[in-house]
Amino acid sequence: MQVFEKKSALIHCLYLLKGKNKQVGFVPTMGALHKGHQSLVLKSIENNDITVVSIFVNPTQFNNVDDLKKYPKTLKKDLELLENSGCDIVFIPSVEEIYAKTVVSKIYSFDGIENQMEGKFRKGHFDGVATIVKTLFEIIEPTNAYFGEKDFQQLQVVKKLVEKEKLPTKVIGCPIYREKDGLAMSSRNIRLSNEQRLEVPLIYKTLKKAIEFAKTKSIKDIYDFVQNEFDASSLKLEYFTIAEESTLKEVSEINFNEKNRAFIAVNVGQIRLIDNLSL
Repeated sequence: MQVFEKKSALIHCLYLLKGKNKQVGFVPTMGALHKGHQSLVLKSIENNDITVVSIFVNPTQFNNVDDLKKYPKTLKKDLELLENSGCDIVFIPSVEEIYAKTVVSKIYSFDGIENQMEGKFRKGHFDGVATIVKTLFEIIEPTNAYFGEKDFQQLQVVKKLVEKEKLPTKVIGCPIYREKDGLAMSSRNIRLSNEQRLEVPLIYKTLKKAIEFAKTKSIKDIYDFVQNEFDASSLKLEYFTIAEESTLKEVSEINFNEKNRAFIAVNVGQIRLIDNLSL
């Protein structure tokens, strides 16, 4: 496994490899890797000749400075996991290497999907995501790129970015990887206290019940149920919504002939967790 910090060295390496008509798979990460990330890496290895993983905590997608400071960093463990998984190349650039002297996002429009859910609560977040993804795609020029469905809105934004910017990369969404109790795997989970860890399975449990209720109850009844579940806990519900998958706009009624999905964001003390389930 080769590790690069400079984009010029990485580009040169990939140029030599691509000259042999190799397919390149790419998994962008912010580190603190877990089995969910590993599942993306293994999918890339399965479908491509070369797999590249980036580890870069992107400052422009954080609207909360404290969250950026506290974002977990486990580089040594990350590199061990990637090497054991069979990853070929890891890119770990500095902020200066990516942004030079101006650490700002470009401004994008994604037909409104960037303004739903996460966009309402994290202003500028998806501009930061799109800026770093486009930069990494331009450096690596992957054939295929892999993103987890836990960040479903991010996945849709990246697909729209590729479409609008006419980037020659296929974006592939991969299923959410969960703990045995249903909690969606997230790098932020390691910040949970033992007490908090015992309570957070409520997120997935409530989502599953909401999906079940969607067969017989009204939208209002479902939303009230979800709010009541969290009101009775120490977790704070930031939002719950049932939305159409392609536009991410909230639906006014359940139609099982359309692709709808339930989305949730919850604050556990200072830790913010998101999840979603297809209807």
